[in-house]
Amino acid sequence: MVLKTFRWAFLVTALGLAAGGLYDGWAALGIVAVLAVLEISLSFDNAVINAGILKKMSAFWQTIFLTIGVLIAVFGMRLVFPVLIVSLTAKIGPVKAVELALNDKERYQQLVTDAHPSIAAFGGIFLLMIFLNFVFEDREIKWQAWLERPLAKLGKVDMLAVCIALIVLLIAAMTVATHAHQHGGQHADKAQTVLTAGLAGLITYLIVGGLSSFFENRLEAEEEREEAEERAERAAGRNGSGAALTGKAAFFMFLYLEVIDASFSFDGVIGAFAITNDIVLMVLGLGIGAMYVRSLTVYLVRQGTLDDYVYLEHGAHYAIGALAVILLVTIQYQVSEIITGLVGVVLIGWSFWSSVRRNRREDRPDTP
Repeated sequence: MVLKTFRWAFLVTALGLAAGGLYDGWAALGIVAVLAVLEISLSFDNAVINAGILKKMSAFWQTIFLTIGVLIAVFGMRLVFPVLIVSLTAKIGPVKAVELALNDKERYQQLVTDAHPSIAAFGGIFLLMIFLNFVFEDREIKWQAWLERPLAKLGKVDMLAVCIALIVLLIAAMTVATHAHQHGGQHADKAQTVLTAGLAGLITYLIVGGLSSFFENRLEAEEEREEAEERAERAAGRNGSGAALTGKAAFFMFLYLEVIDASFSFDGVIGAFAITNDIVLMVLGLGIGAMYVRSLTVYLVRQGTLDDYVYLEHGAHYAIGALAVILLVTIQYQVSEIITGLVGVVLIGWSFWSSVRRNRREDRPDTP
């Protein structure tokens, strides 16, 4: 099962390391390996969240996630996205941005660093919305019940998550954004930039998440109606419409997955500049890491890990909330990638251990 699920990740690792070595020797190979480990450590919570969504999708769409989704992740977020950010913020053409990335790496790194406030605001608000909508939903299984019960009651207030996200964005624009960290240790007032990028992140979440929820709800309603009917009527009447509806639901869930992955990728892309400013090595290293994250996602789904360890999804969402706050803080202050990665690992590890203890209690026979 492990070999089957991770075979493409192993293959990409071998090719990526070989390409790094051929590109610039053993030092480059080592940098690619370090970047891959960085991406995996920062994105483990991403795999857990993805698995919670992917388990609702068919094997076909899981394959799409591992193929087309990987191309989007590697070439979109790890190559095109940094170039696009530089092009937009520096007001230069994409071709010029690519030339800088290949021929003037220091200038390219400077431009990406200066674009960080907008990146952090977009990703921070998008991830914050994911966290808020999770903790405001009344769930049967609660991990930190002392906190989740009152939050679930508050969640009955319409649009509360949006209001809180807007308040957080406004506070960020009035505080950390007024002294945003820039290249060379300088600071600049980026309040308007942060507001605009944060609103873009919120709008993106509402559109993609809304469409995904809409089609998912329609799918669930259709399945309930079909289960209530006799088998013969089901086979005769509704197979075609059900398949079409499943396709729409799966497509928007796939789109939602890609936006989530993009938001998770921000810290990995930015953190990579602390190791190298060579875009070729960044694509190779982060691409290897992205492949492992996707393979891990599918492994969690097919093994039923989220069903066996019921608090894992809670821990991942708490890690998302922490990452959202960290991203917003990094608008002004530098936060070590080690801290960012450890926060997610600790929260997910804690939730895993809590799940193990819960399973032991349920398996233990009652004693008089």
